[in-house]
Amino acid sequence: MVVLRAFDNYFLANIILTKLRDAGIECYLKDEYMVTIDPILSNAIGGIKLVVKKEIEEEARAMLYTFDNEYKENSTCPNCGSHDIVLLPKQSMENMITAVASWLFSTYAVSAENIYKCKHCGFESEELPETNRN
Repeated sequence: MVVLRAFDNYFLANIILTKLRDAGIECYLKDEYMVTIDPILSNAIGGIKLVVKKEIEEEARAMLYTFDNEYKENSTCPNCGSHDIVLLPKQSMENMITAVASWLFSTYAVSAENIYKCKHCGFESEELPETNRN
């Protein structure tokens, strides 16, 4: 089994899970109940993990890439109107501590906080800007 992606909330995790299942990809969520019951543990256990069999990892990653691109192409920067928005780790003390601790203890580094940044004008947001409704 392979972890495709980790989530810090169950809404997005279940949306992606459902989209993959609808596309015929067999997958499940690991640690969903633990994070839902006690969200403070999310960073400690690495969030809600989307898991697939090793044999279908490439197909599942390709589907995730397609989903992400479709969503981003329909999102517009509220500052300049660009569609070129990327998800990046937030430059914060909490993320630096997480990275150092992960390195020291040889564990998988999970970014505690992420931001969406427009590559055109530099606008930053914790949420992906609303998708176009046209």
